Amino acid sequence: MHFISPELELYVEKHSQNEPELLAALHRETFQKIMQPRMLSGHFQGRVLSLLSKLIRPLNILEIGTYTGYATLCLAEGMQENGSIDTIDINEELFDIQKKYFDLSIWKNQISQHLGDALDIIPGLNKKYDLVFIDADKDNYLKYFDLIVPLVNKGGIILSDNVLWSGKVLETPDPKDLSTNVLVEYNKKVNEDSRVETVLLPIRDGLTVSRIL
Repeated sequence: MHFISPELELYVEKHSQNEPELLAALHRETFQKIMQPRMLSGHFQGRVLSLLSKLIRPLNILEIGTYTGYATLCLAEGMQENGSIDTIDINEELFDIQKKYFDLSIWKNQISQHLGDALDIIPGLNKKYDLVFIDADKDNYLKYFDLIVPLVNKGGIILSDNVLWSGKVLETPDPKDLSTNVLVEYNKKVNEDSRVETVLLPIRDGLTVSRIL
């Protein structure tokens, strides 16, 4: 489902901050070489993530779902000088392209790549976070949320991507469609959970912003 027309999307991009050169190169390489390039955050959403991070000024960032590292680098733009990013992905085939672009950035010594199941990795990180970005397998969104809420500092932000799921959240989901059913439940949960205050933004495929109370 296209929430706005391609023409309007182009207008929005043209009237938002330009995409940095390193990210433009990563964008091109992702579309040239990687399966399912639509998963990339892209120019407009990337600038939204960057601006949110700059407003938050996080010391420590956790990202669940690295893909090719585009969003990681966007979030890094607002990180404090002595900050760190832990980014987790289960797909070992993407590790090298992530590392290539992380190493080309000024944050190469502040980004830690973790390969494996986030549900296993997160408990061993032993760190408190100011900003978390959830953009991994939708089936585990509820588990990720409950796992990370205690790890986020008061006033910290949890961002959740793809929460509109191409408009499928408006439909009566097939009982076998686990991802859609989980996202419907997830959107209800984060809106009603007393530990956070939440707003769902209709940006790209839906971006939820939840603040820890």
